[in-house]
Amino acid sequence: MLQYMSMAADNTEDKDIVVSICANCGKEGANNVCNKCKQVRYCNASCKKKHRHKHKKQCEEHVRLETEKQDKELFKQQNPSEDCPICFLRLPTLNTGRRYYNCCGKVICSGCCYAPVYDDQGNEVDNHKCPYCRTPWPSSDEEIVRRYKIRMKKNDAEAIRCLGCLYSDGELGLPQNYAKALKLYHRAAELGHTPAYLNIGYAHDYGEGVEGDLKKATYYYELASMMGDVVARHNLGNIEKKAGNIDRALKHYMIAVRSGYAKSLEKIKELYSNGDDATKEDYTTALRLYLTYLGEIKSDQRDKAAAADDQYRYY
Repeated sequence: MLQYMSMAADNTEDKDIVVSICANCGKEGANNVCNKCKQVRYCNASCKKKHRHKHKKQCEEHVRLETEKQDKELFKQQNPSEDCPICFLRLPTLNTGRRYYNCCGKVICSGCCYAPVYDDQGNEVDNHKCPYCRTPWPSSDEEIVRRYKIRMKKNDAEAIRCLGCLYSDGELGLPQNYAKALKLYHRAAELGHTPAYLNIGYAHDYGEGVEGDLKKATYYYELASMMGDVVARHNLGNIEKKAGNIDRALKHYMIAVRSGYAKSLEKIKELYSNGDDATKEDYTTALRLYLTYLGEIKSDQRDKAAAADDQYRYY
């Protein structure tokens, strides 16, 4: 078929000469692309309309294959989260079950954050220090911001994202500035930081620093999900559920549950309670996956921390 023809084959010297051929009339210089498959070019809208009935079947097949390919990547189960650098147990998904320290850039589980520290004689010592590098806690909001900026200069993506969150919320003495926050999120994302894509998705979803755009928000949620972010995955499930695509919503929720996101388990329970949206088998599978996750993250020290204060709750 006459589609997009190139005079620059890989084995020729002149690789910049490209000729676009109209799929309808065969004339050169066609720049009107098929809106769906983006594979066929036409002279104008008239040529596109005349050729539509010939191209329709091929176009739909191409779109179907591309959608299948994208879904295969989108619904792929990601590897488990990283381990705590102190106890070497899997880090909890819940935010209160883990903490980032801007002195050394380590993410440490709630159990190790709460655990007492002893000297060589077995006496408990001052615990107001980083559990990993033993740097004293910052004494002021200004010191916290200063440490983030030091880590930012070292291209610490989490520090960059955290600083963006501070600007977004206007906390620790920083002015609320959505545009600056979004710029920092993008910088962190360029460094391959998964949660930054979630923040960018939120910005487009709620119109913070940019005009609200669900399509763009979904795009960034998908990027974050494919990199293992469970909150973004849960958000995609909510979007699909709202659109009436229950099967796709259920797939997203199930992946999020496998990674320990309790809210997705509640959503599956809700779908099951509705009768036809999810089966008993779906809910049983989700519950089993969540219990498997709990078995990987539970420890006595984390339980002690959670019992002492809700800020250390890890599931």
